[in-house]
This record gives sequence, structure tokens and C-alpha cells, in this order.
Amino acid sequence: MIEQIPRFFSAQNLTLLLEAAGLTLAMTLVGCLIGFGLAFVLVFLRQTPGLWALPLRWICIAYVEVFRRIPFIVVIYLVLFFIQAVTPDASLFTIAVIAICLYAVAYTADIIRGGIESVPRTQVEAAEAMNLSRLQTQLKIVLPQAWPVIVPPAIAFAVSFIKDTALVSQVGVFELTFRGKELNNQGYSGILVFGTIALCYFLLSFPLSLLGQYLEKRLGTPRGQRRARKIWRT
Repeated sequence: MIEQIPRFFSAQNLTLLLEAAGLTLAMTLVGCLIGFGLAFVLVFLRQTPGLWALPLRWICIAYVEVFRRIPFIVVIYLVLFFIQAVTPDASLFTIAVIAICLYAVAYTADIIRGGIESVPRTQVEAAEAMNLSRLQTQLKIVLPQAWPVIVPPAIAFAVSFIKDTALVSQVGVFELTFRGKELNNQGYSGILVFGTIALCYFLLSFPLSLLGQYLEKRLGTPRGQRRARKIWRT
């Protein structure tokens, strides 16, 4: 293994690993950010009051419950086969991002719902008494207070999902694990290859973990909560 190190860390191999790491990070961030935004919409629809919205609430609840109980690898294959049946020319990156997005919506929706429900109901009632619309109540009253509860677990989910993106290598996406398999098949030591891959995953996820800890501290203080309110009101 030791004699393979100079050859393994050649410029060509390092370039491949850097590209794979960039693709892994891009898939995670794009899929999770889009999923996070759509999760807000899903939670808003799920909490729509009135008998007329009952089917809508059932659909939102069913979506969350179903996707939280399906393995991510199964979601990837379902998205792959469905998109290829509709658009055969779709890129594997697009397929991976859509699968990540669908999965992220289900998990972050519960995080958002928990944050929203942590706000005392009396404040919502006070907003209604002031004739604020439901959307205004959410944006100006509820979300600024829920934000400190939502952000830390949402970032923790994104960090954990960096590791789960290894599963998209099963459909041929050139991310870190796929490149690791390629290098291992070229005769490089498995310990050397996947030890390096493990280090790459750590280097991608650790800064996001630090960001989550920083935001948790900042948003957990009264000053941070005031800043969160200011962000949501602008």
C-alpha cells in the first residue's frame, strides 16, 4: 500500500477526487435547499384550517409518512426509472438532486413543523385579533420565533445527508464513492482509496457541523432571535 501512495495522489487522481467532492457537495446543498424551501410550503398547506382543506392536509401527511419510511436508495431508483420513462435524456445529476429533494422535503417538513408548533398558540391568536392574515402571521410572528428551533436540526440533516449521497453512486453518479470504486478497481489498495474517501467526507461535513453549532449559539441568544425576526421581516 505504501508504495502506491505517490502514484495514487497524482494530479489526475486528485483532480478526479476534487471534482467528485464538488459534485457531492453540490448535490447535497442544491437538493436540501430546494427541499427545505418546499418543506415550508408543505407545512403551510398541512396546517391550512377548514374542512375544505382536509384532503390537502391528508395528502401532505401521507407524503411525509410515506417518504420517511422508504429507504433513500429505493427513492433514487424510483426517480431514475420514472424520469427516464418521461425524459430519457435527463442527466444523472438532475435525477440525484430530485431524489434528494423529495427525501429532504419529508424530513425537514417535520423539523419545520416542530419549530412552528414550539411558538405559543396565544401569539397566533393575538395576531389574528390584530386582523393579520395567516401568511402575515407566519412571516412576522411565528417564523421569527421558530427559526432558532428550526435551523440547527436542519443543518444537522444536511450534514448527515452528505454521507447518504454515497447511495447515488449505485445509479452511476460520479460522486466520491463512485470514484473510490473506480480507483479501487484500478488496483489501488482499498484501505488507501476508501481511507481517502472517508477523509473527504469528513472535510465536507465538518465545516457544516461547525456552522450549525455557530448558528445554534447565535440564534439561541435574545440578540440572535431579534436578528432572525429582522431577517424574516425584510
